[in-house]
Amino acid sequence: MAKKDRASVRDVLRIGKGSADETARHDPGSFPIGPHKKPQAQQELLGSAGKLAKLQEALYAEGVGGGGRSLLLVLQGMDTSGKGGTVGHVLGLVNPMGVRYAGFKKPTAAERRHHYLWRVRKQLPVPGQVGVFDRSHFEDILVPRVQKLVPAAEWRKRYAEINDFEAELTAAGTTIVKVFLDISPDAQLKRLKARLDNPDKHWKYNPADLDARAQWADYQKAYADVFAKTSTPSAPWYAVPADHKWYRNWLVAQLLIETLEEMDPKFPVTDFDPETELKKLEGVGVPA
Repeated sequence: MAKKDRASVRDVLRIGKGSADETARHDPGSFPIGPHKKPQAQQELLGSAGKLAKLQEALYAEGVGGGGRSLLLVLQGMDTSGKGGTVGHVLGLVNPMGVRYAGFKKPTAAERRHHYLWRVRKQLPVPGQVGVFDRSHFEDILVPRVQKLVPAAEWRKRYAEINDFEAELTAAGTTIVKVFLDISPDAQLKRLKARLDNPDKHWKYNPADLDARAQWADYQKAYADVFAKTSTPSAPWYAVPADHKWYRNWLVAQLLIETLEEMDPKFPVTDFDPETELKKLEGVGVPA
């Protein structure tokens, strides 16, 4: 990278309380760090695949060996921002055995009979895993607030509840990476049109998406408050410019690599001598 791009991707994209500017987000179509061209970004993403896979393998092995740490990637964003695409392009670079994916849709009747965090706790990664939330517990602030489903006092108290919940996870060994895939209204319009123009993509289109689009300003205000009130030193928010899919994927991959490098997972120390075992192996014949 050029000298100007040597800053940490996490430092450049961090938003919310505790960041240099609590309200500042890069333009969704901008390139604040890293490659500015698609071929370069794709080449770098493929080049970093081995590093990401090795780090994830070490975390998985650490968990198998009795370690207690895990990583949780939380993906939030407006419709068409690319939550599913990010999972496919970035997490597709690592061993699926060590990944736990959970997509949170509208709560079912059974889920609504419980506290809103009940269904979230059931999907948390176990030691050694990289967990991925496609939408998350933050939907239980955003949607009720914008659609006025519960009294304001109810969703307002959830900021503190979620901060306590995430502090609990962090204390138990889970590193949390919260990512807002920041798409512009114009880019969303193009993607929605593309879904309607292609019969093979009709299944991805939901007429209800237009309702959320009509409330764009309300959702942006709700998100801004979420960032300001729930970005903590141990679980900060990162705003990823998401108008360009290839750049979005590169950024999220770098966020994961930087986070895992800081975690520095270790392969467990074996309780046997490899050289001795190799000699024993070479001396054992194959049964007839």
